Amino acid sequence: MTIKEVMVIGAGQMGAGIALVFARSGYQVKLYDSDIEALKRERQYIEKIFEKDMAKGKMEADTKREALNRLQPVVDLEADPITADFMIEAVVEKLEVKKEVFRKLDELAPAHTVFATNTSSLPITEIAAVTDRAEQCIGMHFMNPVPVMELVEIIRGLETSEATYQTVQELTKALGKQDVEVKDFPGFVSNRILMPMINEAVYTVFEGISSIEDVDQVMKLGMNHPMGPLQLADFIGLDTCLSIMEILHEGFGDSKYRPCPLLRQYVQAGRLGKKTGRGFYTYSV
Repeated sequence: MTIKEVMVIGAGQMGAGIALVFARSGYQVKLYDSDIEALKRERQYIEKIFEKDMAKGKMEADTKREALNRLQPVVDLEADPITADFMIEAVVEKLEVKKEVFRKLDELAPAHTVFATNTSSLPITEIAAVTDRAEQCIGMHFMNPVPVMELVEIIRGLETSEATYQTVQELTKALGKQDVEVKDFPGFVSNRILMPMINEAVYTVFEGISSIEDVDQVMKLGMNHPMGPLQLADFIGLDTCLSIMEILHEGFGDSKYRPCPLLRQYVQAGRLGKKTGRGFYTYSV
């Protein structure tokens, strides 16, 4: 299947990054969000990334202008008929919210449109089941920050067709990304490994074994990680980390995935990380 037009649902950090890489790669892109301010904010983010690319000699002014011209904001899904060949949602990591998005898109999108979810941990099969096109639904999990990170996890649901998988694999390559095929299990590969490490780092602070700064130093200097797990948790969002740990705990029924009480307490206090100005560290917002 040839993909010419893409629609991204959700103008948060992930959605904007996904829209950026598609526009940069030559696709016509519509970025939907009901929040006009979010669309404006993410447009500025995309322009800033393109300006950085130009400063590094990775993009010409004409290329930047053409990419921005291919990017169109949408605030009302029902205002005009949807014409996208491929749609990917990047809304909040909550199963019922994603299922409702897929229900709505199934009603509005053309019959040929392929649906993808950027979920980092939720079941593709269950999300796809609310549509009448489960064979055209798939997981396409980009890493954050999307413009920089090369990996995309591609996750087949139970009903995902081979044609859908091949289409998304070709799309991934066209974006200059590297794909890895993953089965539909909680957390897939990336978060099944990463989140328990972050959770265990939180436990070492919770139990008084070491300080926040020293835990991160151990992993940076001792394991050669570019960023410590607690700083990384702040960057991801502590609410997202907690949500994924709860999904792993429920999905596998194994106590090793039990979220650390300190992680839950930080989220309850509104200390969600970089996006709120305070998590394990303090940031200027």
